[in-house]
Amino acid sequence: MFVSMDCAVKPLIQDVLPVSDEPILESDGIEIPDYLETYYWWAYVRPWAVRIFERDWLINLILWGFYEPLRDRLLAMIGDKVSGRTLKISCCYGQLEPMLAARVKAGGGTLDILDVAPEQIKNSRRKNAAFIEDGTVTHYHRNSNDLGFADASYNRAIVFFLPHEQPVTERRKTFTEAFRVVKKGGEVYVVEFHKSKWWHPLRLIWYPVLLVLEPFARDLWTKDIATWLPHGGLGCTIEKKTIFADFYQLVKITTPK
Repeated sequence: MFVSMDCAVKPLIQDVLPVSDEPILESDGIEIPDYLETYYWWAYVRPWAVRIFERDWLINLILWGFYEPLRDRLLAMIGDKVSGRTLKISCCYGQLEPMLAARVKAGGGTLDILDVAPEQIKNSRRKNAAFIEDGTVTHYHRNSNDLGFADASYNRAIVFFLPHEQPVTERRKTFTEAFRVVKKGGEVYVVEFHKSKWWHPLRLIWYPVLLVLEPFARDLWTKDIATWLPHGGLGCTIEKKTIFADFYQLVKITTPK
């Protein structure tokens, strides 16, 4: 428990319209960030990237067999029946979103999913078609640095393996925006890499590979997640769980009331 202090908020900006059934995402004026196009075009931006990576077994393999354990632990943290408004900041491969949507539907809530990459929005819409049809899920084409939603308009926000892909400045902006749109006493859930035990075999094998493929990830192995929160997380209650000898972390951050 940290000393009580309000998290930073940003002045209200205009709410954005949801993505329509037939979105013309590429011409709506929202551009792919330079870092995303430069370093991650092969994983998220191109249509063929979705066709390659949208496979549960592949995502599980990339995360050394821990995609499903991380997904299931996150869902357990959030709960079986999720009421109110939930925001997922950036899309992700795998079945996390449909499984989350099912829990949101069971709780009578709503789930908003956003991403800055058009192909990711299209892919997420395909996976969540049934939940879009019944009104549970809505998609928005937005940059995580500028969400465009009203202050304190969500009960919770979820950030799943996004911070390690962002430069520090963008990472801080993403967390600032997440805290701005979440209500007082709401939660921000984060799943990310973590500094592993010194003896972990992947320190020598996988870390050098990630430094090439994920050039902004080093900070997640050396600093606490609170480093990038507004005011360093002061006033927030931070609960952290690690798995795989501390290689991954699941964090629940409750904002001040």
